[in-house]
Amino acid sequence: MPKKRIEQGLAEAALLFAALGDPTRLALLHRLSHDGASSISALSERFVITRQGITKHLRVLEAAGLVDGRRQGRESVWAMNPERLAEGQRCLDQIARGWDDALARLKSHIENG
Repeated sequence: MPKKRIEQGLAEAALLFAALGDPTRLALLHRLSHDGASSISALSERFVITRQGITKHLRVLEAAGLVDGRRQGRESVWAMNPERLAEGQRCLDQIARGWDDALARLKSHIENG
């Protein structure tokens, strides 16, 4: 894989994990994954923060590709993008495989060395 593509993939992963690093954003994703698409009004009923606060968190999630917003009449309706989470899982799996390989080499070195 070309270096530029790897760097781009890492930058996208960093944006994803940064967006997931906030408890309110995680709770919003949890809500959207269980209830389906929701308006900001419906989401704000379940949180202690304001509609503006919910909107700011949704914009961060949108920038990371985790949610998609669309206008439906006068409301903005937000839905989770599960494929983006799957990309994050693949990234973590790749990192885990790297650690597994490193540990296997260490074990082999200790046992044979």
